[in-house]
Amino acid sequence: MLVGVPKEVKKLEKRVGLTPGGAEMLIANGHKVIVETNAGLGSGFPDELYSNLGATIVETAAEVFAAADMIVKVKEPIKQEYSLIRSGQTIFTYFHFAASLELTEAMVDSGAACIAYETVQRPDGSLPLLIPMSEVAGRMAPQEGAKYLEHPMGGRGVLLGGVPGVKPASVMVLGGGVVGTNAAKIAAGFGAQVTIYDNNLYRLRYLDDVMPKNCTTQMSTLANIREAIVEADLVIGGVLIVGAKAPHLVTRDMLSTMKPGSVIVDVSVDQGGCVETCRPTTHDDPTYFVDGVLHYGVANMPGAVPYTSTLALQSATLPFTLQLANLGWKAAVIKNRELALGVNVVDGKITYQAVAEAFDKQYISLDGVM
Repeated sequence: MLVGVPKEVKKLEKRVGLTPGGAEMLIANGHKVIVETNAGLGSGFPDELYSNLGATIVETAAEVFAAADMIVKVKEPIKQEYSLIRSGQTIFTYFHFAASLELTEAMVDSGAACIAYETVQRPDGSLPLLIPMSEVAGRMAPQEGAKYLEHPMGGRGVLLGGVPGVKPASVMVLGGGVVGTNAAKIAAGFGAQVTIYDNNLYRLRYLDDVMPKNCTTQMSTLANIREAIVEADLVIGGVLIVGAKAPHLVTRDMLSTMKPGSVIVDVSVDQGGCVETCRPTTHDDPTYFVDGVLHYGVANMPGAVPYTSTLALQSATLPFTLQLANLGWKAAVIKNRELALGVNVVDGKITYQAVAEAFDKQYISLDGVM
């Protein structure tokens, strides 16, 4: 199989879908790898690292898409890439379809097999290809929140950990999954007073056992959130419903009760966001105010640390990439049920129910397509 690696074109996205080491593994398995020039440069992997291991470097994304049987990316295709994707091609990347009708319709029209990292799922419900980036984004969220709580950045001038004689910041973490757990761990490490909200009592019991004493748990209800948000300095959104749009746990009316200059970091913004007033932003223009509350909505937070993120992602995706290349997508998903759950769109049909429901579109099971 010929595997293509285009350069990411989302604004300020420096991650790459395949490292030189990953390319070497594919080549060792008898495949060819074609890489757009400078695709890996932002992550610290110049072209010569790929070419020295046998990959072919080409000048444009159009050449990569035209030649490749399978495209390996990091972020969802954007408008300038839609026309490059063709019927019968396999696209393996993060899609987050439920957050974009335009993207969903474009991929349906393309006829490609679209396999989404974020819905590949193990029998225990865990998401092996989402976890690495959720860990990165979760750990970054308190870091970004602490920065934007600084007065010159627009925040209310609160030090996350406080100092002796001055109480620390109050941090609300919405969601006790991978993002929320990592966010709470780092925020608590800063010395903040942290509360994690989740609607799974068993998860809250676990977190209560493993988290430090400055991190407490509470059942996630609108009433509890509404009551606590009045005192919050930083709210971190980390809610995920697999393949579906995130629910709004912080509503517009709650903002008027928050302290002026408090900060919201909504990590779930790439799935629609769990804060009603949050919208996707970029690393070069990351924040905006609504009702005096500073919102941070960067949809590709791990892109700010591309070296770490690319290596973490590659460790998780490469075994699946090899399966797809070795067997072809149809045989691979028959053999691997985890990978089958990643198939969201194929041959012009939506095969992931939550995506179809998000836009009131027809859902056809993967078995029906196969």
